[in-house]
Amino acid sequence: MKKIICFFLLISCTLFTQDLDFSKLVKEQRNSVVNIESTRRIETRMSRSYGGFPEELFREFGFPMPDQREPRSQQRQAVSTGSGFVISSDGYVITNFHVVEDADEVVVKFYDRNEFKAEIIGTDELSDIALLKIKSDELIPVNLGNSDIVEQGDGVIAIGSPYNYDFSVTFGIISAKGRGITSGRGIGDYVPYLQTDAAVNRGNSGGPLFNLNGEVIGINSQIYSRSGGNEGLAFAIPINVALEVIDQLKESGQVSRGYLGVQGGEVSSDLATALGMDKPYGALVRSVVEGEAAESSGILPGDVIVEIDSTEIIYFKDLQHNIGRTRPGSEVDAKVFRGGKYINVNITVGELPIVQEINEAKEEPKDPDYPLGMSLREVNPNSRAPNDPEFGLRVVRVFSNSPAFGQIFEGDVITKITFKNKSFEITTLDSFVKTLESFDTGDIILIIGTRNGANLFEPVEIE
Repeated sequence: MKKIICFFLLISCTLFTQDLDFSKLVKEQRNSVVNIESTRRIETRMSRSYGGFPEELFREFGFPMPDQREPRSQQRQAVSTGSGFVISSDGYVITNFHVVEDADEVVVKFYDRNEFKAEIIGTDELSDIALLKIKSDELIPVNLGNSDIVEQGDGVIAIGSPYNYDFSVTFGIISAKGRGITSGRGIGDYVPYLQTDAAVNRGNSGGPLFNLNGEVIGINSQIYSRSGGNEGLAFAIPINVALEVIDQLKESGQVSRGYLGVQGGEVSSDLATALGMDKPYGALVRSVVEGEAAESSGILPGDVIVEIDSTEIIYFKDLQHNIGRTRPGSEVDAKVFRGGKYINVNITVGELPIVQEINEAKEEPKDPDYPLGMSLREVNPNSRAPNDPEFGLRVVRVFSNSPAFGQIFEGDVITKITFKNKSFEITTLDSFVKTLESFDTGDIILIIGTRNGANLFEPVEIE
């Protein structure tokens, strides 16, 4: 009897091991996955000297400057790496927007060590998508899957270049669907991310997330990490969403999104009971933007939108995801709970306004004299927003040559810095500056605070 049991256990283990053998899938796809290297030029200030004495000496002792010429500057190259994949045999490649942002040159590297300079066809910051084009018509595109039918618990494989270790493969499952991540610029939430526990690190950005059939169902985009490395929380852009963006980038070089013009939140159990709803779901409308689609269609503050074109809305982010993917000018049928009953409202969807950089026209200093390259102001306890902490520093601006650029955003509130199990409370500008003085170049600190009411944990390297 024991021999029979051992035999079946051996058979079961063998079958299980075969199920986890992805070598064939990887061999078939590795020629379609690429490493992305982007280069941008940065102006750096060179310290002036007077008769062999450095400028800092004159400033330290308050001596008058012998020479008031502008400080010399020099250019250096900043190189960042990421991942991507081929979507067509004629040279189109997808990666993340943040991988090629502000790049002067982009190089695409293949598994066989072939390299191509790439043209940036178009980018979309809200979805973190960039479309590249290289001159080749003999490429092998990936097989594209359908992210709309992905289920929680499905197995997935990520291929990319974490920390520039080319063509690394990791395995995991879909941990959740429809995750909302609000933009650091306060723009909103327009991508229903796939969450996975597959090991994804810096450098995996822009790489493909495959299902076990070898089809791309997502683009690795973000990680949530307190350490800066993988902690089992990674987020991928669903491929169906990405392809909608890509189609528009090919067509016009930019992306337009649907927009209702409402602000709101979730429906709690208590609120559902108070309203007389049969269950807590839907997007609660707290306010309506004047002149936008919702107001024109008769949507009122206090309404709860529970369906858009027969698709159930569970959370407020579901409304943003659904409307954001709708072409402006299209009509949708909304089911709305109002005054104790459900009614149908026909809405002509508007267009999401293009957000312009507030400081776009301002000249950026070559070497900003701000701590960590950020302009900051102290939180005023008497005039803070409802979701703001009682103390901390609000980020007014992050300069592009700051080490925090791309990780810390305008509007963030910094309340703490941690480094190697030591924590520093940040309450004033002075405490922030003194804390930074205790670190050395190359140290990676963790900036803690809030972003649009949510917790913020971002690692930043001291330069």
